Amino acid sequence: MQRAFKAKSTMKTSTQEVTITGVRADAFSIPTDLPEADGTIAWDTTTLVVVEVDAGGMSGIGYTYTDASAVGLIRGVLAEAVVHHDAWDIRARWTGMQKRVRNLGRAGVVATAISAVDCALWDLKAKLLDLPLVRLLGAARESVPIYGSGGFTTYTDAQLSKQLGTWVAEDGCRWVKMKIGTAPERDPERVRTAREAIGKSGLFVDANGAFSAKQALHYAAIFSEWGVEWFEEPVSSDDLEGLCSVRKAVPAAMEVAAGEYGYTLDYFRNMLDARAVDVLQADASRCGGITGFLQVTTLCDAYHIPLSAHCAPALHLHVACAAPRLRHQEWFHDHVRIEAMLFDGAPHPVHGAIAPDLTRPGCGLVFRRADAQPYAVR
Repeated sequence: MQRAFKAKSTMKTSTQEVTITGVRADAFSIPTDLPEADGTIAWDTTTLVVVEVDAGGMSGIGYTYTDASAVGLIRGVLAEAVVHHDAWDIRARWTGMQKRVRNLGRAGVVATAISAVDCALWDLKAKLLDLPLVRLLGAARESVPIYGSGGFTTYTDAQLSKQLGTWVAEDGCRWVKMKIGTAPERDPERVRTAREAIGKSGLFVDANGAFSAKQALHYAAIFSEWGVEWFEEPVSSDDLEGLCSVRKAVPAAMEVAAGEYGYTLDYFRNMLDARAVDVLQADASRCGGITGFLQVTTLCDAYHIPLSAHCAPALHLHVACAAPRLRHQEWFHDHVRIEAMLFDGAPHPVHGAIAPDLTRPGCGLVFRRADAQPYAVR
C-alpha cells in the first residue's frame, strides 16, 4: 500500500442521516483489441455498465460487465429501492434491492445490476467518511497477488507466447492463465507453447465448461506433464457432480476451480457442500457487489477453502485486501485494458501484485466520462 491516508476534518459523521438523492446508470460497448474466444463462446466487444449514486454532495461509483439491458433495471426498479433512503445503511439497501427483484429472478443480469449499485453505495459511504474503502472494510493484507489471464483460443501461438511471457517478465506475475477447449486437439501444443514462454511460473488453464468429465480427465493427464496446476471449469459449473468427480481424479498437484458464475449465496454454498472445488471463485460484479463478496468470504472461511477474485481487478482491489482467505486476483486482459482506458486510479502491478492508493477516498477510481462517450450505448 502507499502512504497512510489522513482523514480530513470535513468528513460526514455516521450520526447524520445522508439521504440518497439519485441513481444514474449508463452502458458502454468497447471493442476488443483482437478477436477473442474461449471453450464455449467468441466475442469482439465488452459491455461496461457504470452506476453513480449521489448523496451528501458526493457520488459513489460502481460498475459491472454485463448486458446494456441492466441500465433500465438500475434506473427503474433498483433506483426505487435506493433513492430517498439513508446512504449509511448499505445492507438495508442491498436487501431492499433483493426484495424488489423477487419476481424477476435474482440471477444473471439482475444480479449484475444489483452488484454495480452495491459497489457504488460502498464507494459513496467511504467517500462520505473521507476514507479509502479498504480502511472502512478492514484490511487483511496490504496488496493482492495477481495472475495474468487471457491466452484466448483465437490467438496464434506467437500472440499467446508474447502475452503470457510479458505478464511474467514485465508485471512479475507468479501465475498466468490461458483459455482452452475450442479445438481440444490443439490444446496440448498450446499448453506446451505457454510453458516455454513462462518458464517455471504457475500455469492455469480454463475450459469454461467446454468438456465432459471424461474429456476433462483425459486432458488433465496431458496438461500435468507441462506442470498445469489449476484447471478452471473443466466441466460446466452447474454440473456439481461432474466437477466433484473431476476434482477427485485429477493429479494431486492440480486444483479444480469454479464459481465465477455464482450470483447468489446459495449457489456458492451448494458448490462448497458438494466439495466440487479446491478453490472457489467469486466476482463482485456478479455476486451482489461488495456486500455479496463479503458474504462469500465468510463462507470460504467457514469451509476452509481459498478464494480467488474473478476479473474486474480495479473493482475488487479494496475488498480483495479485506478477504481473509483470498489467494489471488484475476488480472483479466479485457478488463485491465478497459479500466486503464476509462478510470483514473486503476491499479498497476508492482512485482506481481496490486495495492490500493490510500491517498484516494472510496475505491480510488474516477470515471473519465468524456473518454467513454464514444463507446456509449444509446
